[in-house]
Amino acid sequence: MLEQISALAREQALAPVVEHEQALAPPAAREQTLAPARLRPAARGGAAVLAVASELPTGVLANAELASRLGVSEDWILSRTGIRERRQAGPEERLSDYASRAGATALARAGVSAAELDLVLVATLSQDELTPNAAPLVAYQLGAERAGAVDVGAACTSFLSGLALGAAQIESERAELVLLIGADFITRITDYEDKRTAPLFADAAGAVVLGRDGGECGAIGPIVLGADGSHAGTITVSHAERKIRMDGPEVFRHAVARMSKVTLQAVARAGLALDDIDLFVYHQANARITRALGERLGLPSERVVDCIETLGNASAATLPVALVAAERDGRLRPGARVLLCAFGAGFTWGGGVIEWGGADRVR
Repeated sequence: MLEQISALAREQALAPVVEHEQALAPPAAREQTLAPARLRPAARGGAAVLAVASELPTGVLANAELASRLGVSEDWILSRTGIRERRQAGPEERLSDYASRAGATALARAGVSAAELDLVLVATLSQDELTPNAAPLVAYQLGAERAGAVDVGAACTSFLSGLALGAAQIESERAELVLLIGADFITRITDYEDKRTAPLFADAAGAVVLGRDGGECGAIGPIVLGADGSHAGTITVSHAERKIRMDGPEVFRHAVARMSKVTLQAVARAGLALDDIDLFVYHQANARITRALGERLGLPSERVVDCIETLGNASAATLPVALVAAERDGRLRPGARVLLCAFGAGFTWGGGVIEWGGADRVR
Protein backbone atom coordinates (compact mmCIF):
# COMPACT_ATOMS: atom_id res chain seq x y z
CA MET A 1 0.00 0.00 0.00
CA LEU A 2 2.74 2.42 0.90
CA GLU A 3 4.38 1.81 -2.46
CA GLN A 4 1.04 2.81 -4.02
CA ILE A 5 0.98 6.01 -2.03
CA SER A 6 4.53 6.80 -3.04
CA ALA A 7 3.63 6.39 -6.69
CA LEU A 8 0.85 8.90 -6.34
CA ALA A 9 3.07 11.54 -4.75
CA ARG A 10 4.25 13.91 -7.46
CA GLU A 11 7.13 15.47 -5.57
CA GLN A 12 10.40 13.84 -4.58
CA ALA A 13 10.23 15.73 -1.29
CA LEU A 14 7.48 13.38 -0.14
CA ALA A 15 9.50 10.19 -0.64
CA PRO A 16 11.30 10.30 2.76
CA VAL A 17 7.94 10.43 4.55
CA VAL A 18 6.73 7.32 2.77
CA GLU A 19 9.99 5.49 3.44
CA HIS A 20 9.77 6.43 7.11
CA GLU A 21 6.23 5.05 7.36
CA GLN A 22 7.32 1.82 5.63
CA ALA A 23 10.14 1.35 8.10
CA LEU A 24 7.81 1.82 11.07
CA ALA A 25 5.02 -0.47 9.87
CA PRO A 26 5.31 -4.18 10.75
CA PRO A 27 5.07 -6.62 7.80
CA ALA A 28 1.56 -7.74 8.77
CA ALA A 29 0.34 -4.13 8.76
CA ARG A 30 1.89 -3.50 5.33
CA GLU A 31 0.17 -6.55 3.88
CA GLN A 32 -3.16 -5.57 5.41
CA THR A 33 -3.19 -2.19 3.70
CA LEU A 34 -2.75 -3.55 0.19
CA ALA A 35 -6.49 -4.12 -0.25
CA PRO A 36 -9.12 -1.43 0.33
CA ALA A 37 -10.68 -1.90 3.74
CA ARG A 38 -12.89 -0.21 6.28
CA LEU A 39 -11.14 2.55 8.16
CA ARG A 40 -8.90 1.26 10.91
CA PRO A 41 -10.14 3.09 14.05
CA ALA A 42 -7.66 4.85 16.30
CA ALA A 43 -8.53 2.55 19.22
CA ARG A 44 -10.99 -0.11 20.26
CA GLY A 45 -14.16 1.43 21.55
CA GLY A 46 -13.29 4.29 19.25
CA ALA A 47 -14.93 7.65 18.65
CA ALA A 48 -17.22 8.70 15.83
CA VAL A 49 -18.68 11.87 14.34
CA LEU A 50 -22.44 11.75 14.98
CA ALA A 51 -23.51 14.98 13.24
CA VAL A 52 -22.22 18.21 11.72
CA ALA A 53 -23.74 21.69 11.38
CA SER A 54 -22.69 25.24 10.52
CA GLU A 55 -23.77 28.78 11.29
CA LEU A 56 -22.90 31.52 8.80
CA PRO A 57 -23.33 35.30 9.09
CA THR A 58 -25.87 36.83 6.75
CA GLY A 59 -23.50 39.70 6.04
CA VAL A 60 -21.48 39.38 2.83
CA LEU A 61 -18.37 41.33 1.84
CA ALA A 62 -18.11 41.04 -1.95
CA ASN A 63 -15.03 41.59 -4.08
CA ALA A 64 -16.53 44.73 -5.63
CA GLU A 65 -16.59 46.56 -2.30
CA LEU A 66 -13.23 45.21 -1.21
CA ALA A 67 -11.53 45.98 -4.55
CA SER A 68 -12.53 49.63 -4.44
CA ARG A 69 -11.29 49.90 -0.86
CA LEU A 70 -7.92 48.30 -1.72
CA GLY A 71 -7.37 49.94 -5.11
CA VAL A 72 -7.29 46.65 -7.04
CA SER A 73 -9.66 44.89 -9.44
CA GLU A 74 -12.17 42.16 -8.58
CA ASP A 75 -10.35 39.82 -10.97
CA TRP A 76 -7.07 40.53 -9.16
CA ILE A 77 -8.60 39.31 -5.91
CA LEU A 78 -10.23 36.26 -7.51
CA SER A 79 -7.06 35.18 -9.33
CA ARG A 80 -4.98 35.27 -6.14
CA THR A 81 -7.46 33.80 -3.68
CA GLY A 82 -10.26 32.01 -5.52
CA ILE A 83 -12.72 34.07 -3.45
CA ARG A 84 -15.61 36.15 -4.84
CA GLU A 85 -17.24 36.99 -1.52
CA ARG A 86 -16.80 36.21 2.15
CA ARG A 87 -19.17 36.09 5.14
CA GLN A 88 -18.84 38.87 7.70
CA ALA A 89 -20.52 39.17 11.10
CA GLY A 90 -22.02 42.46 12.18
CA PRO A 91 -20.16 44.67 14.66
CA GLU A 92 -22.54 43.83 17.52
CA GLU A 93 -22.64 40.08 16.91
CA ARG A 94 -20.75 37.74 19.20
CA LEU A 95 -18.71 34.69 18.27
CA SER A 96 -20.02 32.77 21.28
CA ASP A 97 -23.59 33.18 19.98
CA TYR A 98 -22.66 31.77 16.57
CA ALA A 99 -20.77 28.91 18.19
CA SER A 100 -23.76 28.14 20.40
CA ARG A 101 -26.18 28.10 17.47
CA ALA A 102 -23.92 25.81 15.42
CA GLY A 103 -23.56 23.54 18.45
CA ALA A 104 -27.31 23.46 19.09
CA THR A 105 -28.03 22.46 15.49
CA ALA A 106 -25.40 19.71 15.58
CA LEU A 107 -26.82 18.37 18.85
CA ALA A 108 -30.35 18.33 17.42
CA ARG A 109 -29.19 16.46 14.33
CA ALA A 110 -27.36 13.91 16.50
CA GLY A 111 -30.38 13.46 18.78
CA VAL A 112 -28.26 14.45 21.79
CA SER A 113 -29.27 16.92 24.52
CA ALA A 114 -26.78 19.44 25.88
CA ALA A 115 -27.35 18.01 29.36
CA GLU A 116 -25.77 14.73 28.21
CA LEU A 117 -22.48 16.32 27.15
CA ASP A 118 -19.31 15.56 29.07
CA LEU A 119 -17.12 18.11 27.32
CA VAL A 120 -17.48 21.22 25.16
CA LEU A 121 -14.45 22.20 23.05
CA VAL A 122 -14.34 25.48 21.11
CA ALA A 123 -11.55 25.82 18.56
CA THR A 124 -10.91 29.52 18.01
CA LEU A 125 -8.33 32.31 17.99
CA SER A 126 -10.88 35.14 18.11
CA GLN A 127 -13.06 34.62 21.18
CA ASP A 128 -15.14 37.64 22.21
CA GLU A 129 -12.86 38.59 25.11
CA LEU A 130 -9.33 37.62 26.09
CA THR A 131 -11.03 36.03 29.09
CA PRO A 132 -13.42 34.38 29.69
CA ASN A 133 -12.79 31.92 26.91
CA ALA A 134 -15.56 31.00 24.50
CA ALA A 135 -16.20 27.41 25.62
CA PRO A 136 -17.66 28.15 29.09
CA LEU A 137 -20.01 30.75 27.56
CA VAL A 138 -21.12 28.31 24.88
CA ALA A 139 -21.65 25.48 27.37
CA TYR A 140 -23.77 27.80 29.54
CA GLN A 141 -25.86 29.03 26.60
CA LEU A 142 -26.52 25.47 25.49
CA GLY A 143 -27.38 24.20 28.98
CA ALA A 144 -24.44 21.78 29.15
CA GLU A 145 -24.39 22.00 32.94
CA ARG A 146 -22.31 18.89 33.65
CA ALA A 147 -19.75 19.41 30.86
CA GLY A 148 -16.20 20.64 31.09
CA ALA A 149 -15.47 23.52 28.73
CA VAL A 150 -12.13 24.26 27.08
CA ASP A 151 -10.92 26.48 24.22
CA VAL A 152 -8.43 24.95 21.77
CA GLY A 153 -5.83 27.25 20.23
CA ALA A 154 -3.81 26.11 17.23
CA ALA A 155 -4.85 28.78 14.70
CA CYS A 156 -6.33 27.24 11.53
CA THR A 157 -5.46 23.74 12.78
CA SER A 158 -7.55 24.23 15.95
CA PHE A 159 -10.59 22.26 14.83
CA LEU A 160 -8.51 19.23 13.82
CA SER A 161 -6.56 19.48 17.08
CA GLY A 162 -9.88 19.58 18.94
CA LEU A 163 -11.03 16.51 17.02
CA ALA A 164 -7.94 14.64 18.19
CA LEU A 165 -8.49 15.73 21.80
CA GLY A 166 -12.22 15.01 21.82
CA ALA A 167 -11.79 11.59 20.21
CA ALA A 168 -9.05 10.72 22.71
CA GLN A 169 -11.36 11.57 25.63
CA ILE A 170 -13.93 9.13 24.27
CA GLU A 171 -11.39 6.42 23.41
CA SER A 172 -9.92 6.61 26.92
CA GLU A 173 -13.44 6.43 28.41
CA ARG A 174 -13.07 9.80 30.11
CA ALA A 175 -16.06 11.06 28.13
CA GLU A 176 -19.05 9.62 26.29
CA LEU A 177 -20.25 12.67 24.36
CA VAL A 178 -18.23 15.68 23.22
CA LEU A 179 -19.33 18.79 21.36
CA LEU A 180 -16.54 20.26 19.21
CA ILE A 181 -17.05 23.69 17.66
CA GLY A 182 -14.78 25.59 15.27
CA ALA A 183 -15.62 29.30 15.26
CA ASP A 184 -13.68 32.36 14.18
CA PHE A 185 -14.48 35.99 13.38
CA ILE A 186 -11.27 36.74 11.48
CA THR A 187 -12.65 39.92 9.87
CA ARG A 188 -12.36 41.48 13.35
CA ILE A 189 -8.57 41.21 13.16
CA THR A 190 -8.14 41.87 9.42
CA ASP A 191 -6.35 44.99 8.18
CA TYR A 192 -8.46 46.30 5.31
CA GLU A 193 -5.61 48.51 4.18
CA ASP A 194 -3.45 45.43 3.46
CA LYS A 195 -4.29 43.97 0.05
CA ARG A 196 -2.15 40.88 0.78
CA THR A 197 -4.43 39.66 3.57
CA ALA A 198 -7.73 41.57 3.43
CA PRO A 199 -9.28 39.52 0.58
CA LEU A 200 -8.80 36.20 2.38
CA PHE A 201 -10.55 36.25 5.69
CA ALA A 202 -14.12 35.62 6.81
CA ASP A 203 -16.36 34.70 9.75
CA ALA A 204 -18.19 31.42 10.43
CA ALA A 205 -18.89 28.67 12.94
CA GLY A 206 -19.25 24.92 12.54
CA ALA A 207 -19.75 22.06 14.97
CA VAL A 208 -19.64 18.28 15.28
CA VAL A 209 -20.95 15.96 17.96
CA LEU A 210 -18.58 13.14 18.92
CA GLY A 211 -19.67 9.89 20.51
CA ARG A 212 -18.82 6.21 20.57
CA ASP A 213 -18.44 4.29 17.33
CA GLY A 214 -21.30 1.82 17.43
CA GLY A 215 -20.73 0.60 13.88
CA GLU A 216 -23.49 2.80 12.43
CA CYS A 217 -21.73 6.16 12.56
CA GLY A 218 -18.40 7.08 11.05
CA ALA A 219 -15.30 6.04 12.94
CA ILE A 220 -12.51 8.52 13.59
CA GLY A 221 -9.14 7.07 12.60
CA PRO A 222 -5.69 8.13 13.81
CA ILE A 223 -5.01 11.87 13.65
CA VAL A 224 -1.47 13.09 12.94
CA LEU A 225 -0.53 16.50 14.38
CA GLY A 226 2.65 18.50 13.83
CA ALA A 227 4.21 21.84 14.75
CA ASP A 228 7.29 23.93 14.01
CA GLY A 229 7.65 27.06 16.14
CA SER A 230 10.73 28.22 14.25
CA HIS A 231 8.30 29.81 11.77
CA ALA A 232 6.30 31.66 14.44
CA GLY A 233 6.89 35.03 12.79
CA THR A 234 5.36 34.05 9.44
CA ILE A 235 1.74 34.57 10.59
CA THR A 236 1.19 36.78 13.62
CA VAL A 237 -1.42 38.84 15.44
CA SER A 238 0.09 40.96 18.23
CA HIS A 239 -1.76 42.15 21.33
CA ALA A 240 -0.68 45.70 20.55
CA GLU A 241 -1.91 45.84 16.95
CA ARG A 242 -4.54 43.05 16.84
CA LYS A 243 -4.21 42.72 13.06
CA ILE A 244 -3.09 39.71 10.98
CA ARG A 245 0.37 40.02 9.47
CA MET A 246 1.43 37.28 7.08
CA ASP A 247 4.19 36.39 4.63
CA GLY A 248 1.92 34.98 1.94
CA PRO A 249 4.49 33.26 -0.33
CA GLU A 250 6.15 31.57 2.65
CA VAL A 251 2.79 30.40 3.98
CA PHE A 252 1.88 29.00 0.57
CA ARG A 253 5.13 27.05 0.29
CA HIS A 254 4.91 25.52 3.75
CA ALA A 255 1.16 24.89 3.64
CA VAL A 256 1.39 22.83 0.46
CA ALA A 257 4.46 20.90 1.63
CA ARG A 258 3.20 20.19 5.17
CA MET A 259 -0.35 19.26 4.16
CA SER A 260 0.90 17.01 1.35
CA LYS A 261 3.13 15.19 3.82
CA VAL A 262 0.57 14.80 6.56
CA THR A 263 -2.04 13.62 4.05
CA LEU A 264 0.19 10.68 3.22
CA GLN A 265 0.97 10.00 6.87
CA ALA A 266 -2.67 10.10 7.97
CA VAL A 267 -3.87 7.86 5.13
CA ALA A 268 -1.11 5.33 5.82
CA ARG A 269 -1.83 5.23 9.55
CA ALA A 270 -5.50 4.64 8.80
CA GLY A 271 -4.52 1.52 6.86
CA LEU A 272 -5.65 2.95 3.54
CA ALA A 273 -4.28 4.22 0.22
CA LEU A 274 -5.04 7.56 -1.43
CA ASP A 275 -7.35 5.79 -3.87
CA ASP A 276 -9.43 4.58 -0.90
CA ILE A 277 -10.28 8.14 0.15
CA ASP A 278 -13.61 9.33 -1.23
CA LEU A 279 -13.31 12.98 -0.24
CA PHE A 280 -10.40 15.27 0.64
CA VAL A 281 -11.44 18.16 2.89
CA TYR A 282 -8.60 20.64 3.32
CA HIS A 283 -8.59 23.84 5.35
CA GLN A 284 -10.10 26.45 3.04
CA ALA A 285 -7.17 28.85 3.22
CA ASN A 286 -6.77 29.87 -0.41
CA ALA A 287 -8.02 28.18 -3.58
CA ARG A 288 -4.48 28.19 -5.00
CA ILE A 289 -3.26 26.11 -2.04
CA THR A 290 -6.11 23.62 -2.45
CA ARG A 291 -5.40 23.27 -6.19
CA ALA A 292 -1.67 22.85 -5.56
CA LEU A 293 -2.35 20.05 -3.08
CA GLY A 294 -4.57 18.25 -5.57
CA GLU A 295 -1.94 18.54 -8.29
CA ARG A 296 0.95 17.44 -6.06
CA LEU A 297 -0.90 14.36 -4.81
CA GLY A 298 -2.61 13.57 -8.12
CA LEU A 299 -6.14 13.90 -6.69
CA PRO A 300 -9.20 14.09 -8.98
CA SER A 301 -10.75 17.54 -8.56
CA GLU A 302 -14.21 16.11 -7.90
CA ARG A 303 -12.88 14.44 -4.75
CA VAL A 304 -11.40 17.66 -3.32
CA VAL A 305 -13.77 20.05 -1.53
CA ASP A 306 -13.30 23.66 -2.59
CA CYS A 307 -15.99 25.94 -1.14
CA ILE A 308 -13.90 29.04 -0.47
CA GLU A 309 -15.33 31.02 -3.41
CA THR A 310 -18.42 32.20 -1.52
CA LEU A 311 -17.30 31.66 2.08
CA GLY A 312 -13.70 32.86 2.46
CA ASN A 313 -11.18 31.66 5.04
CA ALA A 314 -12.76 31.48 8.50
CA SER A 315 -9.77 29.76 10.14
CA ALA A 316 -10.90 27.12 12.67
CA ALA A 317 -14.40 27.00 11.18
CA THR A 318 -13.44 25.97 7.65
CA LEU A 319 -13.33 22.18 8.14
CA PRO A 320 -16.84 21.73 9.61
CA VAL A 321 -18.23 24.34 7.20
CA ALA A 322 -16.66 22.43 4.29
CA LEU A 323 -18.16 19.16 5.58
CA VAL A 324 -21.61 20.74 5.59
CA ALA A 325 -21.07 22.09 2.06
CA ALA A 326 -20.03 18.63 0.84
CA GLU A 327 -23.02 17.00 2.54
CA ARG A 328 -25.33 19.47 0.87
CA ASP A 329 -23.91 18.89 -2.61
CA GLY A 330 -24.17 15.11 -2.18
CA ARG A 331 -20.48 14.21 -2.09
CA LEU A 332 -20.40 13.46 1.63
CA ARG A 333 -22.40 10.25 1.81
CA PRO A 334 -22.78 7.56 4.49
CA GLY A 335 -19.76 5.27 4.45
CA ALA A 336 -17.52 7.81 2.69
CA ARG A 337 -13.91 7.87 3.83
CA VAL A 338 -12.89 11.49 4.36
CA LEU A 339 -9.42 12.96 4.76
CA LEU A 340 -9.41 16.08 6.97
CA CYS A 341 -6.31 18.26 6.86
CA ALA A 342 -5.30 21.74 8.03
CA PHE A 343 -2.36 24.08 8.34
CA GLY A 344 -2.06 27.22 10.45
CA ALA A 345 0.09 29.75 12.25
CA GLY A 346 2.68 28.51 14.62
CA PHE A 347 3.30 26.61 12.34
CA THR A 348 0.77 23.91 13.18
CA TRP A 349 -0.70 21.25 10.91
CA GLY A 350 -2.50 17.94 10.98
CA GLY A 351 -4.40 15.27 9.09
CA GLY A 352 -6.76 12.44 9.87
CA VAL A 353 -9.27 10.12 8.21
CA ILE A 354 -12.86 9.66 9.30
CA GLU A 355 -15.58 7.38 7.95
CA TRP A 356 -18.81 9.28 7.50
CA GLY A 357 -21.99 7.87 9.03
CA GLY A 358 -25.67 8.57 9.11
CA ALA A 359 -28.14 9.74 6.50
CA ASP A 360 -28.33 13.08 4.72
CA ARG A 361 -29.90 15.25 7.41
CA VAL A 362 -28.79 18.76 6.46
CA ARG A 363 -31.52 21.24 7.35
